[in-house]
Amino acid sequence: MADRHRLSEREVAGWLLKTSVPLDELAAGWQPGRTRHLERCLRASYRLGLMRPGQPCLLWLSGRVQPGVHAVGTLTGRPRTDEQPSVPVSLRRLEHPVDRAVLLRSAAFADAEVLRMPAGSNPSYVTAAQLAEVLALAAPGRRQVAS
Repeated sequence: MADRHRLSEREVAGWLLKTSVPLDELAAGWQPGRTRHLERCLRASYRLGLMRPGQPCLLWLSGRVQPGVHAVGTLTGRPRTDEQPSVPVSLRRLEHPVDRAVLLRSAAFADAEVLRMPAGSNPSYVTAAQLAEVLALAAPGRRQVAS
């Protein structure tokens, strides 16, 4: 069996947390441009020990309808590691989500863990280049064109 790569702190520029629940159902009344404080479920792993308050995070909507990054923010606390691990986050819902199709065409994001292993569990991570690409595409007033 091949040796699995174990992440180090210097590889992680931010965390990517996935949801399959549309944002309107995840947090009722959550409007684009507004910030919400949420608790996101995690899978127990060594990665929880790498998570720190203040680190950037992205909220990825998975599924067939408009997959991609729908919110950006930060971790607001350390992960809870009890029976159902979770982490508190503060997330701003994007006016225009960053579509998965756009990210697939991006040289900076094309090798992201969420694209290589879409069925992977929370948390996933992004490198500095991947985070910078998402933030640039999510900048206010910028719209991407998905094909």
